Amino acid sequence: MLGQCISSFFPASPEPISRSVRQNRFKSVAGLVGSLGTKQNDKSEMALHPLRNYKNRREDFFRQEKGYTMRETKVFSKNSTYQKFEVLKTNRNKRYRYNEFLVEGVRSLNEAVKNKWNIKSFIYDRNNLSGWAKEMIANVKTDENFCLTAELMNDLSNKDDTSELMAIIEMREDKLENVPLSENPFIVLFDRPSNKGNLGTMIRSCDALGADMLIITGHSIDLYDPDVVVSAMGSFFNMPVIRIADNNDLFMYLNKLKEQYPNFLTVGTTAHKQNPIYSADLTVPLMLMMGNETMGLNKAYKEYCDLLCTIPMSEKSYASSFNVSCAASILMYEIARKIGLPEEVIADASEIVGSEYI
Repeated sequence: MLGQCISSFFPASPEPISRSVRQNRFKSVAGLVGSLGTKQNDKSEMALHPLRNYKNRREDFFRQEKGYTMRETKVFSKNSTYQKFEVLKTNRNKRYRYNEFLVEGVRSLNEAVKNKWNIKSFIYDRNNLSGWAKEMIANVKTDENFCLTAELMNDLSNKDDTSELMAIIEMREDKLENVPLSENPFIVLFDRPSNKGNLGTMIRSCDALGADMLIITGHSIDLYDPDVVVSAMGSFFNMPVIRIADNNDLFMYLNKLKEQYPNFLTVGTTAHKQNPIYSADLTVPLMLMMGNETMGLNKAYKEYCDLLCTIPMSEKSYASSFNVSCAASILMYEIARKIGLPEEVIADASEIVGSEYI
């Protein structure tokens, strides 16, 4: 093909031509070669797959017609662009500096889009996209997308089976007032969580059992750590989670709730034998406070609580306490049961949270 194009510029028996015309023809050939990507060491997708590149440009045209960005940056090495992806995965401080986090997984991405999180970028290998991924890229508005090689996608993914699509998503603002509450509010607080899996499971249980919001207090593991997002199984993007660093902000919020809901109850949890959970009136608006995995509930929170509850255990049991995420699931299940959620909702929740917790 290239030979035919060049021969059209330089016929086999050319007539005498001027020097300027010859120079112009050489420039035209050089431009043609450059456009086809046949320069030495050029391994661009255009050079290797001109037809595929045409189809990709056609897809981008339709995205532009919808008003969506068509900007795509190709990444062939672990340059500064790729390094940013890595720090969003591994570096907590950098995540908060950029106010972004990295997400992979079909369920998580579907829920993020469904709940209108701001998708800043998609990351993918164009040669390995399913129909679902192509539709996601075509229909979701982003600022800029990144096309990586298969090797780079494999290095970036945390999954054994490399994810075909990842996303950079903007963090949401931590404001208690932004979270709408139901007529009979049910709020859960997790004090200084220190385990990623426990926090992810807590988010999942809150979502499954009808909590309005989960509040995280004090110095804790990072809410936006990839392991937390994955362990929440998609619930991360459906469940409002608010981080609070200052206890005074929490107590001010609780005081407002008690003014708005005169029978509002703060229920703390303890491993010591206190009021058994089944005997408490949990049908009123309430906040359930769960303590740190090692140290339990903060002393200030315990003193603020209207009621301290415990889960009765077998007298024969060697265990002195439950895992915090297990305990939270049991307590939330009891609250959901007493509030009167439909049986089918509670049954569905049992499947979502997992039989090991309910």
